[in-house]
Amino acid sequence: MTETSSPAVLCLASASPRRRELLASIGVVAEVKPVDIDETPLAEESPEAYVVRLAREKASAGGRLTRLPTLGSDTAVVCEGRILGKPTDRTEAAEMLHLLSGRAHQVLTAVAVTGPAGLLDVCVTTRVQMRRIEEREVAAYWATGEPVDKAGGYAIQGLAAIFIERIEGSHSAVVGLPLYETAQLLGRQGVRLWNGAV
Repeated sequence: MTETSSPAVLCLASASPRRRELLASIGVVAEVKPVDIDETPLAEESPEAYVVRLAREKASAGGRLTRLPTLGSDTAVVCEGRILGKPTDRTEAAEMLHLLSGRAHQVLTAVAVTGPAGLLDVCVTTRVQMRRIEEREVAAYWATGEPVDKAGGYAIQGLAAIFIERIEGSHSAVVGLPLYETAQLLGRQGVRLWNGAV
């Protein structure tokens, strides 16, 4: 049975095509129901608490729209304690890339899943080391359009891969969904992987 003819077994409370593709890579067909929540960090909220809260809020909001188990997720790029969201313009994207250039930062991705076991969540931290990025590269990268909707202003699975020296942790978490941990949560909610094979 192909993915296109398989019924959805999960609701994905996100418009991210990357998360949908990552779920499909482990054989999970998801119906997409994006939710709109306030993503403003709370006063004195740690980056980990922030991404976990948003993932749980997304999963809960999406779960009210379907009878399927529902997954919500959020990713934050953190450098020197500062949460780097999606850049609003070229100036902000350049500022983010200059901050990340030549140093290590953390990517935090939280996943929450509603289902028979309640609301379960996990947060995964990956350390990413970037090489030094030249000014001309920053300008050329912005011109590609890729940084526009990416936390921290870059996509590790895209053209920005050439900026990454090494990572310590989950590559898929940096893309948007830590697959090992996500599979564990889905299993606890009775969602079968590999198009129902396991």
